[in-house]
Amino acid sequence: MKGEEKYRMILKAAKTVFAKEGFYNSKVSEIAKEAKVADGTIYLYFKNKEDILISLFEEEFARIISLQKSEIEPLDDPRDKLKKFCDIHLNIAEEDKTLAEVMQVEVRQSSKFMREYKNKHFLAYLQIIADIVREGKEKSLFKADLNPDLAARLIFGSLDEISTYWVTAKRRRFDVHEAARTVSDVLLGGLIIDGGIV
Repeated sequence: MKGEEKYRMILKAAKTVFAKEGFYNSKVSEIAKEAKVADGTIYLYFKNKEDILISLFEEEFARIISLQKSEIEPLDDPRDKLKKFCDIHLNIAEEDKTLAEVMQVEVRQSSKFMREYKNKHFLAYLQIIADIVREGKEKSLFKADLNPDLAARLIFGSLDEISTYWVTAKRRRFDVHEAARTVSDVLLGGLIIDGGIV
């Protein structure tokens, strides 16, 4: 088995174990067992459990960014881009519940991750949103006095809260696509120039 394949197998196993056991309760030996590799093999690729979590986060965020860009770039209207962005973001939680559990809950359980990690992928993700807002301003569709970077964090925060609720709720009471439409409609209501058509 090639090194790259083992690396990806370990990350896939870690995603499963972190979601099932919780980050703090997970053991490297459990990840190795899930990946069907020797315990020592883990340390050929990762320094520790936190390093596995960070690597998993980076890999998945890079994939999500690529997905968002490929779906959004063909669209001309920034309002449609924002709607698509919201739909993709929330749909990820439904398509991969294990990933959603790790991204929404377990990543935040690592104080080292939250304190020390400067995530370039997260900033790149925010930049996608900021660019949509900036384009909307340039096309005179969004309010001229909007700060694109602050708007991006507000939009992400709204989607993040809905994703966390969807993951942690004992009963999922809404459809993610319906939720995405609601979120984008509410957000666009605050972005567009008065009288603009959403």
